[in-house]
Amino acid sequence: MAYELHYWPMIQGRGEFVRLALEQAGAAYIDVARLPHEEGGGIAAMMDRLEDEPIRPPFAPPFLRDGDLVVGQTAAILLYLGPRIGLVGAHETDRVWTHQIQLTVADMVTEAHDTHHPVGVGLYYEDQKPEAERRARDFRENRIPKFFGWFERVLARNPAGPEHLVGGALSYADTSLFQLVEGLRYAFPHATARALDATPRIAAHAERVRRLPRLAAYLASDRRRPFSEDGVFRRYPELDPD
Repeated sequence: MAYELHYWPMIQGRGEFVRLALEQAGAAYIDVARLPHEEGGGIAAMMDRLEDEPIRPPFAPPFLRDGDLVVGQTAAILLYLGPRIGLVGAHETDRVWTHQIQLTVADMVTEAHDTHHPVGVGLYYEDQKPEAERRARDFRENRIPKFFGWFERVLARNPAGPEHLVGGALSYADTSLFQLVEGLRYAFPHATARALDATPRIAAHAERVRRLPRLAAYLASDRRRPFSEDGVFRRYPELDPD
């Protein structure tokens, strides 16, 4: 039975971290909101399933349905999927460490989002530009280097070598770090380039993941939505001056 992934059809957003893992694993999945209405898909169908879950409703997309089980939150979805699609180590210590890395990725995604919505998610960016410029300056100068420095140390200290974040095989943490770097390259190209110059293991890691055959095919397909100013990672030139 195919997994059902529920996420907004027009953006990458947080659902893309799940989608990349499914694509790399070659797992059968249905992108429900991207299906035509006549095939039981679309945003309305996704929202119906979100609101109609009787006992344990997810808070928001993304959420994953596997038979009768529904899992919400990106990190929890990947924690569930990892052992089922072969993208996490067999030992509990590796699984916990992979989950910890994923949660750290999620922290940085939230901070990247909050650079353009520092006051309120319900406000337009134009309503909070002075606050956004101040928040983005701290993100560029302090937070990107701090997070990247940690990921660089994780790669450097992996006993199996810096090709992967955990052990000697690819995990969902690797695909997620790749997506994080891609999003930051879009939203903060200048600051991210400077940070990657100082963290060569991350830069090399991103290129290795990009060349994985299944991911390369997905990235070249029209199923890979482009980054835009409707997603988590948004490019506003005034937030990333050269």
